[in-house]
Amino acid sequence: MRDYEAILVIEPDLEDEERVVLVEKVQDWVAAGGGEVTKVDLWGQRRLAYPIRDYTEGYYVLMNVALPTEGVRELERRLQITEEVLRYLTVRLESE
Repeated sequence: MRDYEAILVIEPDLEDEERVVLVEKVQDWVAAGGGEVTKVDLWGQRRLAYPIRDYTEGYYVLMNVALPTEGVRELERRLQITEEVLRYLTVRLESE
C-alpha cells in the first residue's frame, strides 16, 4: 500500500449532515478498496479559481489515505460519478 493525498471539492450548498454523510461514504470506499483513511481535514468553503457547474465556491476536504493501486482507481471512478463532488485530485505522497 502507498500513501495518497486526496482533495475533494464538494458542492457548497449541501447541508452539514449531507456533507458528513458524503465524507463517510468516501471513507467507506477507501476501506472497501483495502485501504485506510489516516487523516481527514475539512478546509471549509473557499472561492474557486473559475466557475464549475455555475458554482463560484466549493467546500474543500483533504484526506490522507493508504491504498493499493487498484483501490485508487476504484476510488477515483466513484468520485467521478458522484454528483456532489465538483472536482477531486489524488496525489501519491513520497515516502520519507
